[in-house]
Amino acid sequence: MIIDIHGHIGRILPDRREFMDVTNLIAKMDAWGIDKTCVLPVSEHPEGAYLEADTEDIIAACGYYPERLIPFCLIDPRYGNRPDMNFSYLLEEYKARGCKGLGEFLPKMDFDDIRCMNLYRQAGKSGLPVLFDMQDGPYSYGLCDNYGLPKLEYALKACPETIFIGHGPTFWAEISADVPVEDRSGYPGGLVQQGGAVPKLMRKYHNLWAETSARSGYNAIIRDPGFGLEFLDEFQDKLIFGIDSCRRSDVNQTPPIIKLFNDLRQQRRLTEGAIEKITWKNCKQLLKI
Repeated sequence: MIIDIHGHIGRILPDRREFMDVTNLIAKMDAWGIDKTCVLPVSEHPEGAYLEADTEDIIAACGYYPERLIPFCLIDPRYGNRPDMNFSYLLEEYKARGCKGLGEFLPKMDFDDIRCMNLYRQAGKSGLPVLFDMQDGPYSYGLCDNYGLPKLEYALKACPETIFIGHGPTFWAEISADVPVEDRSGYPGGLVQQGGAVPKLMRKYHNLWAETSARSGYNAIIRDPGFGLEFLDEFQDKLIFGIDSCRRSDVNQTPPIIKLFNDLRQQRRLTEGAIEKITWKNCKQLLKI
């Protein structure tokens, strides 16, 4: 069993030939051995680029394959532009229609912006985890934070009912205590320096989880193989498998994160119990699926 917590439909590239509908997503799942995929909208945020699939599109698409696709919902915290905006009616409606989480949450805002905090709290009350993308830089998408992730920590403290699922280049760059400024929105290489914000916060706060998708999550694990293996083992109860494939043509290429976990299993470098938790059990438990 494998559950992918991070899938998409729509188009993230200008090339219309890369538009991926639900049948393309199912074809990739079949080719890669994925049993279920969480499908995440991004179009509610203007930073969401070309991906033409909002919450309504996601819910409709997942309805064609209810045994294999799991919808997430998305709300932009700037709607209404008020720090006390009521989103509970939307969250409860989306939850009733099958949505299991809020994400991919990627507005270009400070992580602890009062409007974001308002939405985090309401998502937590509705029982929906928040899967966020964090990227540094003024022209990228994703939430913003300073070195050491103090704004994320503020949210973790202030919203104990809300589960946050970490994703994105800046989040994963902070797996190491040494984060060169030029790599904070990229893919740092080399050995991981002990004391990084991500492992510290994951140890300290029950409500910080993380997922392995995209180049950022994969790179964080393989850049320092020894540390990566220790990280997977230590946080086996709070890590969730993800891929984040946005191209229909990806069907012809097995994602490296799948090969990584196949190798870990075949070489017995990680226990079968830990692999099962990360690849499906944690997601099943968290999302109650």
